[in-house]
Amino acid sequence: MTKINSEKSLITQESLKGRDFLTLLDYSSDEIAYLLQLAYDMKQDTLAGVMPPLLAGKTLGMIFEKHSTRTRISFEVGMIHLGGHGIFMNARDLQIGRGESVHDTGHVLSEFLDGVMIRAKSHKMVEELAEHTSVPVINGLTDIFHPCQAMADLLTIKEVKGDLKGLKLSYIGDGNNVAHSLVIAGAHMGMHVAVATPEGYEYNAALLEKAKKIAEQNGGSVMATYDPIEAAAASDAIYTDVWTSMGQEAESAKRLVDFKDFQINDQLVGHANKDYVFLHCLPAHREEEVAASVIDGPNSYVFQQAGNRLHAQKAILASLL
Repeated sequence: MTKINSEKSLITQESLKGRDFLTLLDYSSDEIAYLLQLAYDMKQDTLAGVMPPLLAGKTLGMIFEKHSTRTRISFEVGMIHLGGHGIFMNARDLQIGRGESVHDTGHVLSEFLDGVMIRAKSHKMVEELAEHTSVPVINGLTDIFHPCQAMADLLTIKEVKGDLKGLKLSYIGDGNNVAHSLVIAGAHMGMHVAVATPEGYEYNAALLEKAKKIAEQNGGSVMATYDPIEAAAASDAIYTDVWTSMGQEAESAKRLVDFKDFQINDQLVGHANKDYVFLHCLPAHREEEVAASVIDGPNSYVFQQAGNRLHAQKAILASLL
């Protein structure tokens, strides 16, 4: 496997071994840059048919409280590529789904597994699980963060645009878990990040201040607005997510009204750079948050982005496990 500037960087897979991956706030900008480069290089190796069994004999337990397509498949395939095994565990089928404490569950899982990936409803529960688990815990999605998605997002922009530093990244839509991790990731890479949300759906204020400080340290910037045109102006990458996420179905009718001016359509992307990259974490609802002409157009990289979940997560798994 390609070495990642090991002579020049103090960050190595060994230095990350045993860490949890709960939020990108827990990682330095150099560590995130390292993981992105590792993901890029591992992808090139995979495409060339080179897949060293770095995790031979290792087992990842995968707990799901929420439905999943990309997260489940990418982690399971990633473990196979790395020579290990992934075990799917529906939370309803575990004792934790019948009242066993997170404390006890964490200690028990540590006896069997080399790592745990969890896609959960509550970030606080995942933090508690990590506290009582002696093996790495990876956040596959919570109500507040989606860090693995953000790594795949930046990997995609890196592949298309090259260096991330100085690029403008615009997120337009709900200030949700995907937005939280994306903005923090962009800040770490010195990007100029703009977030546009309707009133009442803002990006978390405390996280926004943290992201601004990280961006300033890396020569970038973070701004929030209620104007999607302001956010899209001169953008190198435009990102959106569904307007109604899992668990918010009762709010769907209201959200359709509140977000009606935030659709990513031909008129809005006309304010971006001509070679802008369109991204969406999927699943997408065409003609709601994004026009079919955009998501199915020449500037859309959503399927490459989805595929990059595999490679970004392989870098995380190889480093932590």
